Amino acid sequence: MKDLTDIPALMHDIGARALTEVPAVGEAEEVGLDASLADVMTTTDVDGALRASHESGISLVGDDVGTPVVAFPGPEGEPIAFFGPIMSPAPKGEDAGRLWDGCVLVAGTPGFFELKRTRDVEPMFD
Repeated sequence: MKDLTDIPALMHDIGARALTEVPAVGEAEEVGLDASLADVMTTTDVDGALRASHESGISLVGDDVGTPVVAFPGPEGEPIAFFGPIMSPAPKGEDAGRLWDGCVLVAGTPGFFELKRTRDVEPMFD
């Protein structure tokens, strides 16, 4: 891995293995993170903060969705959150910017709630 964008591919490749089996220290260091972040996998030290962070996102989007959750300024500047976007492959460069701009646009549209279609490709981590 070279940077944080490699983490989704790593987690997908790991599959169903328990998190405690993941060589998290090495992966953290490979993407430039402090290896001590891996220590929290086996403690309850940050559980409260993690739950609060999760609740903050879910309170904006509702509890009938999963992750990822992203928030944008709504029509009156208030945060509006959505589940997604789910992309495969993820856009890069100007394509990613256009996607972001589109998300900002729909979030600022009163009454907009959802777009969805069935996946027709497997995850790609290019």
